[in-house]
Amino acid sequence: MDLPAAARPDWSAIDTVLLDLDGTLLDLAFDNYIWLGRVPEIFAERHGLSLAETHAQLAPRFRRVAGTLEWYSIDYWSRELGIDIEAVHNEEAARVAWLPGARGFLERIRESGKRLVLLTNSHPAILQIKHRQTGVLDYLDSAYTSHGFGAPKEDPRFWQTAQATVGFDPQRSLFADDSAAVLHAAIRAGIGHVYGVRRPDSSRDPHAHEEFESIDGVSELLDGL
Repeated sequence: MDLPAAARPDWSAIDTVLLDLDGTLLDLAFDNYIWLGRVPEIFAERHGLSLAETHAQLAPRFRRVAGTLEWYSIDYWSRELGIDIEAVHNEEAARVAWLPGARGFLERIRESGKRLVLLTNSHPAILQIKHRQTGVLDYLDSAYTSHGFGAPKEDPRFWQTAQATVGFDPQRSLFADDSAAVLHAAIRAGIGHVYGVRRPDSSRDPHAHEEFESIDGVSELLDGL
């Protein structure tokens, strides 16, 4: 799907490209398989529960910390659930995959001379597992995690720290992410060009993202570069 002309980024007005990882560059199908599939299966087996009983127990625990740093912390969930979450990711690492067109997008942006910066809520240990499978960090100028900044991307403190650390001009920066809450936070932080990814998980139906300029995948942003 091509972006309409009015929605295409004006690349002459953009110096820095800020990118999410999971659901923007890498297929969120991996993470959804881990958290909606393997983790509940392991929990159910260890506690003698059905999957339905397990989901009923886990859902309120997930909701309680959604949007906080704990939500993204494998250390927190390993303690809470009694499961080695990093080990589960390692066991299933072969499932890690690029989203369609994402690697080519990074190559084109690098050739254009724009700065490429990863801003992710992914835990550093999980980021390294995904890098070992894909080499994603090799395509970027720098990468920062919410755990390193002490606040998730949904929190204004993340963006304050990111700007101070990276040194980007918000109005001359483009940001792409699949999370509506994070996209709203980026807009509140003054990011000038914000895009919502409609197809973060290749195995699931697309998101709507009606309140943002939206794309099926980041390769659509190359129009006009």
